[in-house]
Amino acid sequence: MSNMNSMSSMSTATDIPFADEYEKLKLLISQGQFELLFPESESQSCIRLVYLMNDAVESFLVFHGAVLTGEYQADFQGELQGTLKKSGDRYALVIHQGDQVFTLFFRNLTLETHLFNYGKTGHFWVEGYEYLRQLEYRIAILRDKREYLGEDFCSDEERRLSYLAEFPPLNFCCYPAVPDRYLVPSYPWWQVSEDALNEMKNLAGEAGDRSLIRWLTLYARFPWKVIAKQIARLLHTVRHAEVVDLIEQRLSRAAGIYQDRVFEEAEEIRIQKIKEKAELRKKELEQSGKRVEMLKEEPFLYAKDSVEYKIHLMIWKTEGKNRQVDVETFCL
Repeated sequence: MSNMNSMSSMSTATDIPFADEYEKLKLLISQGQFELLFPESESQSCIRLVYLMNDAVESFLVFHGAVLTGEYQADFQGELQGTLKKSGDRYALVIHQGDQVFTLFFRNLTLETHLFNYGKTGHFWVEGYEYLRQLEYRIAILRDKREYLGEDFCSDEERRLSYLAEFPPLNFCCYPAVPDRYLVPSYPWWQVSEDALNEMKNLAGEAGDRSLIRWLTLYARFPWKVIAKQIARLLHTVRHAEVVDLIEQRLSRAAGIYQDRVFEEAEEIRIQKIKEKAELRKKELEQSGKRVEMLKEEPFLYAKDSVEYKIHLMIWKTEGKNRQVDVETFCL
């Protein structure tokens, strides 16, 4: 047997029938990620390994005809070591979690993927310019989808928008959606890509924002942190609102081709009550002249978690030259 990172005995695509899935498995091992989901019934023989879970994607590597022996630590955090070999008509995956070892016997490995509409997702973990942080979050999970699953799982518009994760004035460098202690950068700090600059120039051009185009041209020549911060300040001003709104519209349109999560009947009844409360408040605010956007926060569908379904109302306001939002949250 050989180490998962080198795999001298089974390293080529011709050695195993699940070559693409095998590469994904190696990626998880290298990242120290190995969260197994066991079947609810003993009659089921598939064990799932969480591959990518966010508001846009619920994806698993599925071990078929699977049997686990040894001690699996669900809450283990640390470096993993893995080996894989073939034994007859089965494969044996041996995982070392520190001093503990378990073996997963299986006959085949496939990828199971469910894509969802993430265009109206909202998580309000950090205060200040929350509407920009929502864009940062959606762009980040879109980039994860492209990076982990490949471009075949993205539309052309999604692919272009995902490049904005490499644009510091809008990404985690300036408007992180999560607190610093949870931040896992998906791209080098303060580094901007040519694809990201081109996409922002296209969006600014469509919005007719000539001032922003000039700043982007300067940024392309001098990709410095100080210029990135200045562009970030411009993005929350009324003067440059059209390009920010255009990004939100494009993300909503791109995400809208996917299905919404549909939960069990009892949960859907509960969700409907929350929606009715939020919609009533939204109508009340709009009648008073407010601009209001409704966003949802929901649990996973295929992997149970502790997230509670919520609806957030972003209520837009202007303070001087800047755009801000107030947030009201509804749940049961």
